[in-house]
Amino acid sequence: MAKDIKRVAVLTSGGDAPGMNAAVRAIVRNAFNNDLHIYGIMRGYQGMIEGNIKRLETSDVSNIIHRGGTILKTARSKEFMTPEGRKKAYENLIYNDIDALIAIGGNGTFTGAAQFIEEYPDIPIVGIPGTIDNDLYGTDFTIGFDTAVNTAVQAVDKIRDTADSHNRLFFVEVMGRHSGYIALHTAIAGGAGGVLIPEEETNLDDLVKLLKRGAKRSKLFSIVVVAEGNHMGTVYDIAQKVEEKVDFFDDIKVTVIGHLQRGGSPSYFDRVLASILGFGAVEALMNHKTGVMVGIKNNNVHFTSFKDAITKTKPLNKDLLRMAHILAQ
Repeated sequence: MAKDIKRVAVLTSGGDAPGMNAAVRAIVRNAFNNDLHIYGIMRGYQGMIEGNIKRLETSDVSNIIHRGGTILKTARSKEFMTPEGRKKAYENLIYNDIDALIAIGGNGTFTGAAQFIEEYPDIPIVGIPGTIDNDLYGTDFTIGFDTAVNTAVQAVDKIRDTADSHNRLFFVEVMGRHSGYIALHTAIAGGAGGVLIPEEETNLDDLVKLLKRGAKRSKLFSIVVVAEGNHMGTVYDIAQKVEEKVDFFDDIKVTVIGHLQRGGSPSYFDRVLASILGFGAVEALMNHKTGVMVGIKNNNVHFTSFKDAITKTKPLNKDLLRMAHILAQ
């Protein structure tokens, strides 16, 4: 029989994402609504290994829904990847009488959670997708993606002003080592003249042809959005190669937005999404679910096994990509 859940711990792990605090707030508030004791684990799995666990009250999550980052802090724990590290983590949960765990994070977070459940199935775990990359199978959106795209689009809007003023070509790099979601959405919303993403093979000749088409219709500037994991190399290498091939721009510049995309106040969408998923995670534990990620599909709460979430590929919308290429012309 599934055991009764009375004491639940929550952690944030891996890269931070705007909206994580909103998820923690929803978890704490719904835990209290269900007469549960709720605990925060500081610094992710590393904090679980070190026993850095503290009781959370509703007052601890007041005035945090609008804050970026995570009040629980985060860390990447190599020690948790070892059986010895996971054993320490388990012993600390038992010492603190923790009955269940909610893990907020991405692929690495759920990989660790899945391994932990295999070894210690008596601790139910429910995951919440918190990653700006939006690359987890089983959910239409992940916490932080919308805010990251908004940040990137705001940067592109500002770059457009100086690109137009100086007849420049700008290559703007956004995050996305394995996923082109941020780049694709930023390119469409920012009216970019091109986009380079990991999911699509693009060569130098194709990119030059695209830029030349724009030049033929007297387009005096252009912006190309580049995901960091694209197939053509670093954004600086791409800019240098293009400079050797084209001569119709006065100058070619590179802007790397970088970790600006991780920070800042979460958008309204991320606050609502995080609240829905945090609330749903508590409900899932109360209904004796374990080894699942709480996601959102077609505006409904949806559960996906950790195995599927971390092993299945979330396909990029090919129609959206085709549209982006047409609109860039």
